[in-house]
Amino acid sequence: MNFKTFGIWARSAVAATALLTAANLTLAQAAPQVKFATSAGDFVVEVYPEKAPKTVENFLQYVTEKHYDGTIFHRVIGNFMVQGGGFDANYQQKSTRAPVVHEGRMAHEKGLRNTVGTLAMARTSDPQSATAQFFINVADNRRLDPVAIPPGDPVPRFEFQGEVYTNTPRADLLNSKRLFGYTVFGKVISGMEVINAIKATPTGPGGPFGVDVPKTPILINSATLVK
Repeated sequence: MNFKTFGIWARSAVAATALLTAANLTLAQAAPQVKFATSAGDFVVEVYPEKAPKTVENFLQYVTEKHYDGTIFHRVIGNFMVQGGGFDANYQQKSTRAPVVHEGRMAHEKGLRNTVGTLAMARTSDPQSATAQFFINVADNRRLDPVAIPPGDPVPRFEFQGEVYTNTPRADLLNSKRLFGYTVFGKVISGMEVINAIKATPTGPGGPFGVDVPKTPILINSATLVK
């Protein structure tokens, strides 16, 4: 390669790097943000469509439809998480659309974890049952993360919760409900002091729930897309 050719190549590489950097900055700046105005104060979450696209789309649709307005945090466990988005102040469950596909493994591969301040989808024991309810982690809940499946089919060796499995068909592990975890799709970027106040609220029975309901209802007055 002569010096002239090298110079052209170098300028092109620098330009390409600059474009890539600009694109990455644009992606980072484009992360949607939702402000929750609650009876305990306001907080803002940021969500990541590039890491959990269908989950974020589903969540933002509920936001724009005003689904969360007038709902409560109905489950609060101070060393675990705070959960809301499904019941109104009278403990009536709100109707929802069909469940969103589980994207936990995709989000996990792209770096999202159930750590303090992150936002994740609540669901039943069925991994494909998440609709509108969400929770915010108030502890590092790595046990809620999807479990990575080692390469191979069958998988030569797999260890989970102290048990060792050998020569297991890959499909069996991929479809095991115990290994799906929970889909993280965002995090609290301001107002974490409000979440900490919610997690510290006294709880007891309420409505159809025997435990973990705030004794003083914590109402979501509104959830608004702000960016």
